[in-house]
Amino acid sequence: QVRLVESGGGSVQSGGSLRLSCAASGYTHSPNCMGWFRRATGKEREGVAAIDSDAKPTYVDSVKGRFTISRDNAENTVYLQMDSLKPEDTAMYYCAAETTTQWDLLRSDRYNSWGQGTQVTVSS
Repeated sequence: QVRLVESGGGSVQSGGSLRLSCAASGYTHSPNCMGWFRRATGKEREGVAAIDSDAKPTYVDSVKGRFTISRDNAENTVYLQMDSLKPEDTAMYYCAAETTTQWDLLRSDRYNSWGQGTQVTVSS
C-alpha cells in the first residue's frame, strides 16, 4: 500500500526557514514525479513546487527564489527547503506523488497519491 508521510512543519517568524520532508513507501519503483501543495485557510489548494523524474523543478511564482525542491530516489523522499518565509506562506502543506503525465505538475489532478499534510505557520 502506497503511503506518503510528511514531516518538518512548524511555526517560525517571518524571514525564517523550514525544511519539509516527504517519505514515500509501498512503491516498487521511485515515483516519477513528486510535488508539494498547500492550502491556506479559506483558500483553494495551490501547487507550490514539483520535481520530475529527471529532477527538473517547477515552482509557483510566489515562491521562486525562496523555496527549493529536491529528491532522493534511493530513499524515495522529496524535500522542500523553504527560506525567507512570509506570513502568506502559512498553510497546510501536502506531499503528492506519481503522476499520469510529466506536464503541468503544479496541477493537483495530475497526482495519484497524497500525504496527510504538515502545518506551516509563519508569524510577522
